[in-house]
Amino acid sequence: MRANQLPFSWQDADPPAGVDPPLVRLPGGVELARPTRGQVLRALGVGRELLRREEVDLLVVGAGPAGLAASVYGASEGLDTLVVESTALGGQAGSSRRIENYLGFPAGITGTELTSRAVSQARKFGARPATPYRAVALEPGDGRHVVHLEDEHEIAARAVVLATGAEYRRLPVDDLADYEGLSVFYSAGPPEAQLCGASRVGVVGGGNSAGQAAVWLARGGALVTVLHRRRDVRETMSDYLIQELERYGVVVRDHSEIAALHGGDGRLDAVTLKDGEKLPLSYLFFFLGAKPCTEWLDDAVARASDGFILTGEAAGAEHLLETSMAGIFAAGDVRSGSTKRCAAAVGEGSMAVQLVHQHLAAGARAR
Repeated sequence: MRANQLPFSWQDADPPAGVDPPLVRLPGGVELARPTRGQVLRALGVGRELLRREEVDLLVVGAGPAGLAASVYGASEGLDTLVVESTALGGQAGSSRRIENYLGFPAGITGTELTSRAVSQARKFGARPATPYRAVALEPGDGRHVVHLEDEHEIAARAVVLATGAEYRRLPVDDLADYEGLSVFYSAGPPEAQLCGASRVGVVGGGNSAGQAAVWLARGGALVTVLHRRRDVRETMSDYLIQELERYGVVVRDHSEIAALHGGDGRLDAVTLKDGEKLPLSYLFFFLGAKPCTEWLDDAVARASDGFILTGEAAGAEHLLETSMAGIFAAGDVRSGSTKRCAAAVGEGSMAVQLVHQHLAAGARAR
């Protein structure tokens, strides 16, 4: 419920006789015994009830920035568009406290506000967002591809955009979500380097991506410390990057893991390590790896060794965002080689729709 911005409270009480807990009481007195999340949301009028089988022009799987952009452009350009999401509309971006580097919002915007506007825009053009429905299998076909959802629902679509995103590995520390998007980040580029100039910055991780980020931030003027849990960073980082760290004065601390964050209102002041030492840091960058949400695809489309979806030349496809299966496209963080940025995901989602039109037009000409 929290992910959908719905207020709720827990009460420890004995349920009525013959009712197995949990018991959900909704406004108006309606009671649901052991309901699924989807049943609760649909009873509240938030989720859409799908038929056992639906047929659409465009199915978008995932309702983060890439998926919402695809649904807006698909519906506004005349495609019967359905977008399904397994958790909450907006994806990870929707839970960000503030997005500071999105074009057109110099003062920043909350993830909830940005994605809720996108959902309203998609609905305005006739797209049908449906949540929570988890995709469990993809069955490519000739003319229509079928995506099987939980609870025996299935969607047959002339084209599919996969925008299921990736789950970034997070540290199990209290209040981490309060800092994400303001002083805790999962990627480092020019906007972050500008934000962190002359500040004390911690980069968490021991791989090449962490080393590259540390060098980039240090070149921008930040005072950077790399924190990693291994005995020696040489175990996981390339030698040339270690030399670059030394060149730019980056401090590397072995056997260092964060136990607690300190600060207020999303602004970080310091961290406490597991050995009890407290370090003054204003920003943290986590490079602990990411896991794409693609397990449900099995071998339906080609994926890289790390699970991200291959597209374009790497997948033997004609179009940049097309997968190894014609008519199935990937956009946003789930795509191998994509730029992990909200704006980039929006761009890919809108571009995917143009490729969908080309695919559908080619199919019409073939008939």
